[in-house]
Amino acid sequence: MGRVGIRELAAEVGLSVSTVSRAMNARGDVSPATVDVVRAAAERLGYRPNQSGRTLRRGATGTVALVIQTNTARTQMGETFYFNLSIGLQPALAAQSLDLVLLPVGPAQDPFDYLVSIVDRHIADAYVITNVARVDPRVDLLAEREVPFVALGRGGSAVKHSWFDLDFDTVARDSVARLTAAGHTRIAMAADNSDVNSTQEYERGFRSALEKRGLQPHSEIRVPDTPHGGAQLAERLLEMPEAPTAVMLAQETLALGLYRRLEQAGVRAGRDLAVIGFRKNPVCEFLTPALTSFEVSLPAYGRRLAEIVLDRLSATDEPVGEIWPMTIAPGDSDAAPPRVHDRLIPE
Repeated sequence: MGRVGIRELAAEVGLSVSTVSRAMNARGDVSPATVDVVRAAAERLGYRPNQSGRTLRRGATGTVALVIQTNTARTQMGETFYFNLSIGLQPALAAQSLDLVLLPVGPAQDPFDYLVSIVDRHIADAYVITNVARVDPRVDLLAEREVPFVALGRGGSAVKHSWFDLDFDTVARDSVARLTAAGHTRIAMAADNSDVNSTQEYERGFRSALEKRGLQPHSEIRVPDTPHGGAQLAERLLEMPEAPTAVMLAQETLALGLYRRLEQAGVRAGRDLAVIGFRKNPVCEFLTPALTSFEVSLPAYGRRLAEIVLDRLSATDEPVGEIWPMTIAPGDSDAAPPRVHDRLIPE
């Protein structure tokens, strides 16, 4: 009998390939009974996940590449998102004899051209692409080349592919719910002025949550995701004849410049303006008042990402599209009550 693959194992137990893959990896969303059935069948048939076999067939490298962009202000501010993600991603891949490599895309490099170059040189067996745009040619490139990949962020292309994303939509909806429960009706949203798809998801949740309550967005402001961009946001708010009483930040790092410029004008977040950020970020840890935001275990997020990557390497038929939940991390920045006057600084 020839080597038993995951498809033969799935047929033997009457389950989908993706379910068998999750069972072999002891995923929490598969029942212990199913795990036992699959593993018993695997033992009986002599099935073993075989990374080295795939390496020989594809001339593979035994590596997975996490492609990250370093030409962002977040990187310059000491953003640790991808390093903390790797804490969960790397050991989960290593358990399957795969190495993780981080491939930085520098400021002088075009992300698409860079990806073409590394794919042509077969740097890795699978790729995780980040900073996914609404229309992202990298998705089409990898799909056309039939290269295993996962997009860290939904969107990118109409082509069906595996993606994994934080729950931007629900965070926005929960932020609106929190602010309206406190009496706010003049709520603004501020976001990065790039075309990253995550901002679109946040914006969609923001608008939908307000519409559900019979409200309209007070304003939607786009600025660069930098401390200077946060200061620009503050200037816009200070100039408004009817300023919002609360602002939601699709990128929490905007709070760095926002807080500073508001303080210079005698306006304080949490006292004169309610502020809610997206993610609890170490970069914002020392802001006063503490920024209300949402938290996620990045190591756990990385472990699940590894499982999706392994599914792709196993040639699972069904691409995975999955949203990872986040939980509120309350601070004091959204404690400001709705103002009775229109301007942030009363005349």
